[in-house]
Amino acid sequence: MRAIRGIWRWRHNPLRRTTDLVEAWLALGALVLILVAAPLAGVLVGGIAGDALQRSVRDQRENHHPVVATVIRKSDRTPLDPDPETASGRDSHSRVLARWTAPDGTARRGTAMADLKTPERGDHFTVWTDGQGRIVGRPLDTATAATHAVLAGFGTGAACAGLVEGTRRLLVWRMVRRRYDRWDRAWSRAGPDWGRTGTGS
Repeated sequence: MRAIRGIWRWRHNPLRRTTDLVEAWLALGALVLILVAAPLAGVLVGGIAGDALQRSVRDQRENHHPVVATVIRKSDRTPLDPDPETASGRDSHSRVLARWTAPDGTARRGTAMADLKTPERGDHFTVWTDGQGRIVGRPLDTATAATHAVLAGFGTGAACAGLVEGTRRLLVWRMVRRRYDRWDRAWSRAGPDWGRTGTGS
């Protein structure tokens, strides 16, 4: 609203400089872009990210299989959290040496993360594997994918708005600097004679 009032106020004002009008139009253009283009960019990026993430969810559901594994012994290495999506998983998972049967029927053995606080030999836990029995992460769920898509859209909209406002401020700053440079040049021409009697006669 301030930009619109500024343009209207400066339209026929005899004190109006060209830079004042340009500055007001820049403010109005930036406002329109922030209100229209930034949300549109956010919606488009969020939609594209959402489609890609939902395809990933479907692919992971087809290719990741839950398998029951049996603890052979606790691993000596320090525990790690393989799934960054779980906030409390770091405290409740232990690294163990385990055996399991792959979806293709072959016996597998290796180090895995067990959701057991004190794993003992013979304890059972679930791991996610691919078709060949290699351990993979838990498949992404639909809600998490949707959340990531929304965050991507929101981040894109905010970044777009910040870019527009930053560009407007940079252009205004350059106009002000040029205005100051013109004033300095005009003052350097008038300065030596300032205040002298009979100057210009």
